[in-house]
Amino acid sequence: MNYQQTIDYLYKQLPMFSRIGTAAYKSDLHNTIELCAALDNPQTKFKSIHIAGTNGKGSTSHMLAAILQQAGYKTGLYTSPHLKDFRERIRLNGQLITQEFVIDFTEKTKALTAKIQPSFFELTVAMAFDFFASEKVDIAIIETGLGGRLDSTNIITPILSVITNIGWDHMNILGNSLPKIAYEKAGIIKQNVPVVIGEYLPETKDIFIEKATKENAPIHFVQDEYRVNHKSISAQNMQCTVTNIMQNITEEFLLDLNGIYQSQNLCTVLCAESILLNQGFLLTEEQEKTALANVKKVTGLQGRWQVLQETPTLVLDVAHNEAGIAQVLMHLQLVYPNKPYHFVIGMVKDKEIDAVLKMLPADAAYYFTNAHIPRALPAKDLQDKAAVFGLTGTYYDDVNAAITAAKLTAEKDAVIIVCGSVFLIGEVNY
Repeated sequence: MNYQQTIDYLYKQLPMFSRIGTAAYKSDLHNTIELCAALDNPQTKFKSIHIAGTNGKGSTSHMLAAILQQAGYKTGLYTSPHLKDFRERIRLNGQLITQEFVIDFTEKTKALTAKIQPSFFELTVAMAFDFFASEKVDIAIIETGLGGRLDSTNIITPILSVITNIGWDHMNILGNSLPKIAYEKAGIIKQNVPVVIGEYLPETKDIFIEKATKENAPIHFVQDEYRVNHKSISAQNMQCTVTNIMQNITEEFLLDLNGIYQSQNLCTVLCAESILLNQGFLLTEEQEKTALANVKKVTGLQGRWQVLQETPTLVLDVAHNEAGIAQVLMHLQLVYPNKPYHFVIGMVKDKEIDAVLKMLPADAAYYFTNAHIPRALPAKDLQDKAAVFGLTGTYYDDVNAAITAAKLTAEKDAVIIVCGSVFLIGEVNY
């Protein structure tokens, strides 16, 4: 098979959560264990950092990878889903995995794949581990796909675990209460491995403490150790002043990730970095500051408050659940107060759609659309649901047509926000 045939095989032959939802989710680790055993357990051949959380885990993964890469470490990065190219999921020092490796890996695992029928995600995780082992990376940042305890990535024993936050998402799989969701995320906490908790809630803190105590894992609660004193946001970057409460040290940071929510992710990264320093990693302040100011360039991260144009301002953001949309609205009110807002929005069927719609401003203009995957809620259905909450607008079957319409309608000082689904952002032409 050539590369395109290989990608078609991966997408069409294997159950893929991003396309079909829970039918593709395997609630155990057996397939991943069997795949990796056949590959001589590549996950045991490199150091790793494991990152879970409802929101922010992708940005946090990229920020940590950027710092380690800038410091000269050969750095692997596994994240999901991708926006444009399958190979975005597996990177080495910011570069995409080679097409040749994808082809060769798929060929050599074909017989076993036919036998055990893994999901798309399970096979992709094994591919990432095999690639990182073959490249002899110094460190790999591994982002969970969904949850933690039963996530395919959870066969690694990392040197550090990170849980960014807990929020309402994937309740049909992870549980219908925050403590249940926290329990699943806490499943990545390992014996004697330090864990960083980016944000806790009164009902989730004890879940983390109980699991960390059971595993004898040193636990760090970021919001008790770091504080953001000030942030200033422009169209392209954000300046933050952060205090390390434990050491009473205050520092200034410039981030090229300028979503308001990135200040919390920054604190999580700084806490994780302090643990890595204690473990013997050599990371200078200059390397850290340079990396954080250039995360997009260093690691290729896209879709996080990504400003494509100004006059009118056009922004892409992968926010797709209550917590993510709340941050988008907060950013708009802080940086673009009293401006006309135009939302190009599409969602998938298994999200808490009503909960998101009731948060959105009734006085904004709406352009309802959908990604071209089976999980997507048809644009007309989204329009009908939105009308219940007083949100009105036209529907479009293609996100780019919706954006074109918004550009033609929007005032010069308006902000056009494209959000609601990672897969929708992936279909935007830019």
